[in-house]
Amino acid sequence: MPTTFGSLRRLVLTPSLASVAFAGRGFPVTPTAATERLEAVPQAVVCGFEWGIDARNQWEVERRLRLVDPEQRGFAYEGATMAFTVLDATGRGSRTRDLLAGPGQPHIFLAYIGIGFAMARLPRPLWRKVLPDLAGTPYHPTMSWLAVDGYGFDLAYFGTRRWVDEQREVKPYPWQGAPEYFRRAVDQGIGRALWFIHGGVPEQVAVAVRRFRADRRADLWSGVGLAATFAGGATADGLAVLRGEAGEHRAELAQGSVFAAKARAYAGFVPAHCEAAATALTGLSVDGAAKLADDCAVDEPAAAGCAPGATTAGPPAYELWRANVRTHFRAAGQPDRPRPPAAAPAN
Repeated sequence: MPTTFGSLRRLVLTPSLASVAFAGRGFPVTPTAATERLEAVPQAVVCGFEWGIDARNQWEVERRLRLVDPEQRGFAYEGATMAFTVLDATGRGSRTRDLLAGPGQPHIFLAYIGIGFAMARLPRPLWRKVLPDLAGTPYHPTMSWLAVDGYGFDLAYFGTRRWVDEQREVKPYPWQGAPEYFRRAVDQGIGRALWFIHGGVPEQVAVAVRRFRADRRADLWSGVGLAATFAGGATADGLAVLRGEAGEHRAELAQGSVFAAKARAYAGFVPAHCEAAATALTGLSVDGAAKLADDCAVDEPAAAGCAPGATTAGPPAYELWRANVRTHFRAAGQPDRPRPPAAAPAN
C-alpha cells in the first residue's frame, strides 16, 4: 500500500505516461507498431518510478516489478532505481543498495542508468550520495559509468532543444575520479536518446548524429548501437542501413551493440529484436557478443575514483573495456557484410 508522503511525492515527481510519449515530447516520429514498442520503454520507466517512490517497502516494489513483461522489466527496474536513488540521496536509507544487490542484480546495467535519471533531478552536491556501495558485486564500479550515460539520455530526452538542437555541453564532474571522461559518457547517453527521438529510423538518426561536432560522433554512435540492440525498433533492412550510415564509426556502433547484448544476456531474457540487431551490427549472436564483452573486460583498480573529488590518471577501466571491444572490430576489418554468427561454445 502507498504511504501518504509517498503519494505526495508521486504526484509531484512522476511524469504522466502521455508526457513521455513521443507526441508528448514533440519528437518528429510517425506512429507505427515499432514506435509504439519504443514508447513502451520510457513508459515502463515511469511505472517503475511510480512504484518505487510510493511504496512502503522493497518487497512491494519487487512483486510489482515481477508482473512486468520480461522484455520491459529492466526498464521498470530503471525507474524503481531512480526513485530509490532520489529517496536515499535526499534522506537516509539503503534502498538503492538493497535493490541492486538483491533482486535488481540481473538488471544492474539498466539500474545504473536509473541512477543517472535521478542525477538529472538532483543538485550536484547530492551526487556524491547516489552510487551505493556494491563492493563484491559483478561489474561494480566499472559499469557505474552507465549512470552518467543515463544522465545524458535524460538531458537529451527531456531537454532536446538545449542538448540536441543547440548541442550544449555539460560541466565536467569527477565521476569515478575521471572528470575528463564525464562528457564522453554523457554523449553516449545522448546517442541513445537520438534513437528514441527519431523513432528508430536509421536515416534520421544518422542525420542527427552528423549535426554534432565531429569529435563527439564516435560516442554518439556507440549510444545508438546500444539503443538499437537493447530497445529494438528497426527492421533487418533498417539495421543494414544503420550500419552503413555509421561509416567510419562502425566499430563504435558495434561496441554499443555488444554492451547491449551483454546486458540482455545477463538479465536472462533475450528478445528476438536483440538477437537480430546483434547479428546485423556485430556479426555475432547475443551469446557471442556477451562472450566478447567478457573477454574484453578490464578490472577496476582497487583505488579507483571512490573518494569524492579524487582523480585518477588515464582513462577509466570502463573506457578501456570499450576500447578493447572496438579494437576487436577494427582488427576484423568491419567488412561490408557482417561476419556469420560465432559458433556456440562447446559445453
